[in-house]
Amino acid sequence: MDVLHRTKGDKVIWTIVIFLSLVSLLAVYSATGSLAYREQGGHTEYYLFKQLSVLGMGLLIIYFAHRVNYTIYSRAAQIGFLISIPLLIYTLAFGHNINDASRWIRLPVINLTFQTSDVAKLAIFMYVSRQLSKRQHVITDFRKGFLPIIIPVSIICVLIMPANMSTALLLGASCMILCFIGRVPVRFLASMVLAVVVLVLLMFAIAKLTKLEMRTQTWINRLEHFTGEENSELPYQVQQANIAIAGGGVLGKGPGNSTQRNFLPHAYSDYIYATIIEEYGIFGAFLILMAYMLLLLRSIRIYRKCPYAFGAFLAVGLSVTLVIQALTNMAVNVGLFPVTGVTLPLVSMGGSSVIFTSLAIGIILSVSRNVEELEGKRIEQERIAKVMEENGMQPAA
Repeated sequence: MDVLHRTKGDKVIWTIVIFLSLVSLLAVYSATGSLAYREQGGHTEYYLFKQLSVLGMGLLIIYFAHRVNYTIYSRAAQIGFLISIPLLIYTLAFGHNINDASRWIRLPVINLTFQTSDVAKLAIFMYVSRQLSKRQHVITDFRKGFLPIIIPVSIICVLIMPANMSTALLLGASCMILCFIGRVPVRFLASMVLAVVVLVLLMFAIAKLTKLEMRTQTWINRLEHFTGEENSELPYQVQQANIAIAGGGVLGKGPGNSTQRNFLPHAYSDYIYATIIEEYGIFGAFLILMAYMLLLLRSIRIYRKCPYAFGAFLAVGLSVTLVIQALTNMAVNVGLFPVTGVTLPLVSMGGSSVIFTSLAIGIILSVSRNVEELEGKRIEQERIAKVMEENGMQPAA
């Protein structure tokens, strides 16, 4: 009961977290049947309990993170940014290779792998929020206001891009949106977007002409499949996702009744949304979409109520990146976006992604808790002033 009493912050966001966690348990348990038979000798409960333990750890992280005064995260932002750079460089050089991409590093003692890009994403958003709040008086100055913000973002994105271009582009887009909210002039942002487009096209052109066996070729193939160039056939995972969605209908086949989970690659992570649509139909898919949009709306509400710039930028920035990631995953699953390795936050099976998503939500709730406390103090002061006025008393000088 003491824990419930000490749990503060936006109750709607807490409800969304619980809802998505329950959806994750149901979807992961259903989608990992074939994986359990292949990897765990048929023990289908293995991945259920594994996801339950990860989500439980995530809830603890949310709780403890929301109890911390969010101003402390401003001090941690610079440290996190400086740590992220050597971590990303190490990942490029010595990273654990999964699906032809070096995105992971393995901790030697506990033998746990995690994506360093998750650390970098969280760190750069805290750093950008800090810089935006400190430079509001010079935010329209390109050299003093924009460059100190965009250079760190560019460094992080460039280091992530060789192994995970989709994450780098989404991170850059989220930072641009945060900068726009932070009153950075549109002409600065437009010039940056143009530079990124030119850089990406140049990389594609070099890879196309030289026929280099590199990650860039994978991106080109995915774009060609998506646009239908050279009469290319749809990738296998896209075909299976389409079949799953078509079979779901309005209300779905029911929990645990997916058939495409046995054929769909990564049905428990990258393509978990297609599995959910097959089992819960368009209605279930709509509920999940609304949960993420409601998270964004509640974070915007926190942004508008927060009296301090850093907290306001932090809450809206972290929510924007989570929602953009979720929308990208959904768009890939329903065929509106080229294939990426982006997971569905708090729903897809995972370790480090759930942990860092939970930390981001905990920080948002920390800002919300501070806003609630300030609002409570203001209401109490108004109540005391009203009582004093009714009794003919004057406030002390």
